[in-house]
Amino acid sequence: MAQTEPLKATIFIIIGMMVLGLSDNYVRMISADAGLWQFHATRAAMAIPIIIVGSFLGLGALRPSRPWPVLGRSTLIALSMLIYFGCLAFLPIGVVVAGLFTAPIFVLLISVLFRGEQIGLVRWLAVAAGFIGALLVIQPAEGSLTALSFVPIIAGILYACGAVATRAWCEGEGTAALVLGFFGVLGLLGLLGLGVLAIWPQHVALGNDGFITRGAVPITGDFLFWTAVQAVGAIVGIGCLTKAYQIGEASFVAINEYSLIVFASFWAYVIWDETLGSLAIVGIMLIAASGVVITLRARR
Repeated sequence: MAQTEPLKATIFIIIGMMVLGLSDNYVRMISADAGLWQFHATRAAMAIPIIIVGSFLGLGALRPSRPWPVLGRSTLIALSMLIYFGCLAFLPIGVVVAGLFTAPIFVLLISVLFRGEQIGLVRWLAVAAGFIGALLVIQPAEGSLTALSFVPIIAGILYACGAVATRAWCEGEGTAALVLGFFGVLGLLGLLGLGVLAIWPQHVALGNDGFITRGAVPITGDFLFWTAVQAVGAIVGIGCLTKAYQIGEASFVAINEYSLIVFASFWAYVIWDETLGSLAIVGIMLIAASGVVITLRARR
């Protein structure tokens, strides 16, 4: 197994989460008028040329050394993000994020059960503290949970599998090749969804509620602009995240992804003037403390 670099992995994950926290705040500018499938297909069409240009500028080779493992890893993470964004159409965002943030728990289980990694009690406790902190920040509305509320956990499981696969299957692969694979698969899924909706059109609700069932609609300047913002933000964020998983232990990197909640909340305050309550502040402190503990234990 290659030597891990916890400090460098931390830097990459923090930068990635800061950028994603900003770009994810603008999803609401897209979902009101466009659909999930057109969004992903268009974003991939924008992102792929940027990745190709970046490769020529020295950001890494596009051709993977092992195409099938890269395809498998890309499919797992792409499906996770497809479910995550799709759930935003019919579930409160707090419930969706809470489901996705079960991923670190599954990363630990996969690492221990299938990869033989040794996880000490301190890091188990840190994971628990980070998860509790995430719940305090999210604070799902009381009485809003239904059977559909657990669908985002599927996204969390797939994301955890993709995270472990990044290091187990794709060690030595270039970051550009992995990011290209992710956007390529997600773009194909978007086109597939558009094709299905063209053949079997569905009833489409107005506004954000129609995000998942809305097929192709006329492209507007606002849609292109905000999708471009998402594309650039995703390239930077996912690129940093991928690099972090390549050089850091999966369970260590995963816990630091909780910082996405911190950055998303910060940008929400800056952009939308959304404020946090006292419980949310306590949650952020728990998230930060858990990240510090994991970092120190990994370095030891």
